[in-house]
Amino acid sequence: MLKKFLEAGKIVGTHGIGGELRVNPWCDSAEFLRQFHTLYLEGGDVPVRVLSSRVRKKQLLMTLEGVDTVEKADEYCGKILYLNRDDAHIPQGRYFMEDLIGLGVYDADTFVYYGTLTEIMRTGANDVYRVTSLGKKNYLIPAVSSVIRKIDLKDGKMLIRPIKGIFDDED
Repeated sequence: MLKKFLEAGKIVGTHGIGGELRVNPWCDSAEFLRQFHTLYLEGGDVPVRVLSSRVRKKQLLMTLEGVDTVEKADEYCGKILYLNRDDAHIPQGRYFMEDLIGLGVYDADTFVYYGTLTEIMRTGANDVYRVTSLGKKNYLIPAVSSVIRKIDLKDGKMLIRPIKGIFDDED
C-alpha cells in the first residue's frame, strides 16, 4: 500500500526577519517542491498553506500562512514537511524514492531473488541502488534503463538485468 503522505524535506532554519523558512528538499529538487500550495506537518496530520516560495541555491525558501516573524519561524525549525501524493505531478516512469525502498529485487530473465532495495544514493550522473541480500550482503546497482527493466509498485518488485560481476565473481 502506497503512503498518502511522503516526506518532502526538512525545515533547517530561517531566512531574514519576516518568517521565511529554509527547507532542504528530500525530493528531486527545490523547484519540484515549489509546485505545492499545501504541505503537511506531523506525518500529514497538520496542513500548512504555502504563501510563497522561491529557490535559493539548492534550498527552498518559503513563507507559511501565520508565520510572519523570525520567532514564529524558529518554532518550525527541525520539522519534517510532507506532501500529499495526490497533489504531486510526476512524469510516467518516475517514482518517489520512498516508494522504491523495500522493493524486492529480482532477475528479469530468471526471476532469481537478489534482495531488497534498502538505499538510494544520489551520485549525480545516475542514482545507485543498494540491494541487501537475505545473507545481509550489500550490492550496488546503477539506476539506468539498461539495468532496471521494470518497477512494479503494486506487487512490490523490481526486475533487473544486472551487469556481470555485481552478484557473482565474473569479470
